Amino acid sequence: MPSSTKSSASPWQDRLEEACRDNNYPLPHFQYVSDRRGGRTAWSSRITIEGQVFQARFWYDGKNLNNAKEDAAELALRSLRYVNGSPSSSWH
Repeated sequence: MPSSTKSSASPWQDRLEEACRDNNYPLPHFQYVSDRRGGRTAWSSRITIEGQVFQARFWYDGKNLNNAKEDAAELALRSLRYVNGSPSSSWH
């Protein structure tokens, strides 16, 4: 499995980590998932925060793993920040 470093983090991941710190939540736990498709492997990502799991919407080639993390981070941040279209005062 490809490795990940902090230097590969991008805007959605950074914003999600900042939101977790601001709300006294542990930093998100990113996990890669793979699916063998013919002769190739497709990769995706999911994030767990306080027991909630956020799965990336798409599958990616191995060279685009950061896109999978960005996808999942965007979904998590939007879900955690907004409830019914307005900013949430709590995350749950």
